[in-house]
Amino acid sequence: MSISVVGSLNVDHVARVATLPLAGETVMASDLSRHVGGKGANQAVAAARAGAVTRLIGAVGRDEGGDWLCAYLAEAGVDISTVNSLDGCSTGQAFITVSDAGENAIVVAAGANALVGVADPSALLSEARVLLAQLEIGLESLGPVWVTPAPGCLKVLNAAPAMIAAVPLFAHCDLLIVNETELAAYSGLAEPPAGLAAIESAAKRLPIGPGAGLIVTLGAAGVLVIAPDETTHLPAHPATVLDTVGAGDCFCGVLAAGLDAGLTLIAAARRAIVAAGIAVSRKGAAEAMPTLVEIEAASG
Repeated sequence: MSISVVGSLNVDHVARVATLPLAGETVMASDLSRHVGGKGANQAVAAARAGAVTRLIGAVGRDEGGDWLCAYLAEAGVDISTVNSLDGCSTGQAFITVSDAGENAIVVAAGANALVGVADPSALLSEARVLLAQLEIGLESLGPVWVTPAPGCLKVLNAAPAMIAAVPLFAHCDLLIVNETELAAYSGLAEPPAGLAAIESAAKRLPIGPGAGLIVTLGAAGVLVIAPDETTHLPAHPATVLDTVGAGDCFCGVLAAGLDAGLTLIAAARRAIVAAGIAVSRKGAAEAMPTLVEIEAASG
């Protein structure tokens, strides 16, 4: 198994509006649609479409939404043999508002995602060359996996959404990925740092292990790749933005696929940036993930 993704599966309900509502404000949606989502599902689809053999470890409820998600993932080429269908709880749901400018606000009801279990972390790690996870499932599931030694397995943690209780896991990562908002939360700042120098300074305060890498995604400003020996800013790929939902997940999944294929961190990040640029030009999350052929064509 090349990539194992431990993460969430959600049914996304997306409402399109002219502008995101302010606190206490009601706005009318021009469109309402249902999409495959959840950071785990999104990243698994992104990795699989980018050419990696990909397995997803997660949970859904024994309901129509769970059946629908699993069918989509299987069709996208993701191994879902370790996605459990659980009685007595619902499949995760996300309620997403997307503005005409492509910005979004998201509320998530975890459902079965809060009950994901990893029975044998050692077996999981021995079967994967890259382990990719996020924080939309319980830390009690991730904790044993992240602290288990894993020679030959690259551990990549997308520490999103921001969860301060997850900071002890950072020391066990080979690669940590955060966005500007998450960086501010983890580094104790009231707002995201302004400018590349301030971003790098804040990122270097995060307690990652020796030799580990760190990537800060910056939206339209690209990404900052902080390796032990150098820091590199990579600009975003030109794109006409339609929907930013899932763009970060696209980056993470395609990055993992690149690392699994033997690319350097910088080369994998460049390819992931191109993929994210394609994804934001499309509606939806998992559905927007590009194929390897599309990524290579857009890379010039």
